[in-house]
Amino acid sequence: MIKAVIFDMDGVIIDSEPLWKEAEIKIFNSLGVPLTEEMCETTTGMRLVDVVKLWNEKYPWDTGKDPLEKVGETIVTSLITLIKQKSVMNPGIEELLKMFASKNLPMAIASSSDRKIIDAVMNKFGMADYFKVIHSAEYEEFGKPHPAIYISTAKMLGVEPQDCLAIEDSFNGVVSAVAARMKTAAYPEKTNFYNPKFAIADIRFRSLKDFTEDEFNKLNI
Repeated sequence: MIKAVIFDMDGVIIDSEPLWKEAEIKIFNSLGVPLTEEMCETTTGMRLVDVVKLWNEKYPWDTGKDPLEKVGETIVTSLITLIKQKSVMNPGIEELLKMFASKNLPMAIASSSDRKIIDAVMNKFGMADYFKVIHSAEYEEFGKPHPAIYISTAKMLGVEPQDCLAIEDSFNGVVSAVAARMKTAAYPEKTNFYNPKFAIADIRFRSLKDFTEDEFNKLNI
C-alpha cells in the first residue's frame, strides 16, 4: 500500500535538464573540459559535487585557480539565473500534485540539487506547500544512485521506504529509488523512453499526464 509519494525535482517537477546542460557546458568548457550534451546525460541525477569531481578527475584543471567548490558555486549561480528566466513546470505535474493531495498522501521532494536550487524552483512556482518534506542530497554522505536520500526522506515522512512511491526521470534516480525498495515510476527523457535499463522501474510514462488515477491504482496493491 502506497502511503507517501516522493518526487525527484529536476526533470520531474520542472524541465530543468536543458538548463543544467547549458550551465554546465558553459562553465566546464571555460575550464578546458570538452563537455557535450551527451556527456551531460551520463551524470543526470547525480549531485553537482560529484559531477564536478568526476570531470576534474577526467580532465584536470588548475584547482589552485579554480577550486572544485568554487566551480560548483559558479554553476549553481548560473543555473538559478536560468531557472528564474526560463524554467517551466512539466505538463501534468500540477494535476498529479492535486491528485495525490486529494488522497491525503504526504508528498516530498528528494533531489540531487543543492537546497538553494530547490528553493529557487519552489519560490518561482509557489508549490512548497504541497510538500511535507523537502530534502537535498547535499546533506547526505552519498548521492544518487545510492539510496541514502530516499531512505532519509522516507524516515522524515515517517513512512517505511517500501510504502513509498518515487517518481524519477533519470536512470541514476531510478536506481536510487529501487535500491531503497520503493515503488518506482520512471518519466525518462523522450530519447531514453525505450532504453531497456529503465525496465527496473515498476512503470514508465511518456508524459506525467499519463499518470492517471487508474495507473496509480495499478501500483497501489
